[in-house]
Amino acid sequence: MKVPIHFKTSAAVRVAMDVAPASRLVERLVVSARGAQQRWGALPVSVRLKWLRRVRSLMAEQAAPLALAANTARQRPLAEILTAEVLPLAEACRFLERAAGKILRPEKVGWRGRPLWLGGVRSEIQRVPHGVVLIIGPGNYPLFLPCVQALQALAAGNAVLIKPGFGGSPAALAFAKILTQAGLDKNLCLVLPEAAAAASCAIHLGVDKVVLTGSATTGEAVLHQCAKSLTPATVELSGCDAVFVRADADLGLVVRALAFGLRLNNSATCIAPRRVFVHRSRATELEGRLAEYFQTGGPAEISGFTNPHWLPLVTEALGAGAHLLAGRIQPEGSFHTPIIFAGMKPSMRLVREDIFAPVLSLINVTDEDEALAFAAQCPYALGATIFSRDESAARALAARVRAGVVVINDLIVPTADPRLPFGGRGRSGFGVTRGAEGLLEMTVPKVITVRRGKSRRHFDESHPADSELFTAYIQAAHSIGWRKRLTAMKNIFHTLKQRSTKSNRL
Repeated sequence: MKVPIHFKTSAAVRVAMDVAPASRLVERLVVSARGAQQRWGALPVSVRLKWLRRVRSLMAEQAAPLALAANTARQRPLAEILTAEVLPLAEACRFLERAAGKILRPEKVGWRGRPLWLGGVRSEIQRVPHGVVLIIGPGNYPLFLPCVQALQALAAGNAVLIKPGFGGSPAALAFAKILTQAGLDKNLCLVLPEAAAAASCAIHLGVDKVVLTGSATTGEAVLHQCAKSLTPATVELSGCDAVFVRADADLGLVVRALAFGLRLNNSATCIAPRRVFVHRSRATELEGRLAEYFQTGGPAEISGFTNPHWLPLVTEALGAGAHLLAGRIQPEGSFHTPIIFAGMKPSMRLVREDIFAPVLSLINVTDEDEALAFAAQCPYALGATIFSRDESAARALAARVRAGVVVINDLIVPTADPRLPFGGRGRSGFGVTRGAEGLLEMTVPKVITVRRGKSRRHFDESHPADSELFTAYIQAAHSIGWRKRLTAMKNIFHTLKQRSTKSNRL
């Protein structure tokens, strides 16, 4: 969500929130969640997954009300909300039903690869819940993004506090209501006020994990507060996604994809296209197709959109040789979007900012190396897209792209696969949500180790020849080349023989 939130210091939060009952409310909710989590986390994973099946069934029955709740602040087409929020949320729930048991089950570490000196040791890696997870949600997808994270946290045995983004309370409350209807303890998923201070207060009171979807600016503030208490965090932050159009790309497909990215949720999507790196041999044709599309059959303009932060960036770009293919900029500073710029340069600030609106910049490149070098000048690395008729070449390029997810010959939609992790790099954050990796982020590894047998030679006093013995053992186990290892083995036997001889004399 590209809405910056100012998180005050802990002392300031206490002063500000003591004036209102909100501080006491958040404190009660944190205490209630912690008590409920202790009971919930002790249940077998199989019991928690049975509850998930009931949740998915209720989501299906209440799909339309859920969509309406998610639409309170943005007024999008109902079909778009159903497909972009409700459907992928239900699919994520089904993924957990099917896969969470296997992902979370204890892993027994066998004897293969075990160091020789650890004979008799048996180990197991368990995945245990963090405890209370604070989910700071965005306003652009108020149902899908925070609620997938909530489902994963709950499946892993955590309790959840959801701090909705601006206008996201109706969606979060509707989701929490479904959970209680499915039989979940109401204290396991609690909705905080939308105010940033509510999240700040919860962190100060002591949650065990923070999961944030928001702007890079908000991420800086949240991580600053988390650092004070060493609270772990997963942060999915701003995007400024690149689109690579190779010389062999299907430009008809490219135009349709870019139009979709500008249209979906009015382009308020973290992985919407922002920068298009197009091969010079196809640049003129792509510009013409885009101009024609938006002049004849493209999405309707949104009039009167204003953003004071944009104006100097736009003025700078136009003054440096860029030109408009679509959209209008009024003298008073209002924008008629979608706006498409051609002739852009990677050094322009407009193509390095996390602009959360239907704005697209076209940059001509001579080859893939130049495209990658230009793309790297932007600090954000959330997603990227490649268009090419040569899948092998596209895969080779994808391997070189710095991004959390790379889509070939499609845009945005494939990332909704519930099996896939999602996260960024650089100023786009770290850690992942969704998929098996996202589920594991909601847990902490816990190791249980058992030593069998009676031998505990490491408890004995050290022997004068131990340094020679262990030096020889390290060389025998880890030297490269059989001659070195053989020599080391001879040294081991020689040292042991000397120790045995001295012991017998004593």
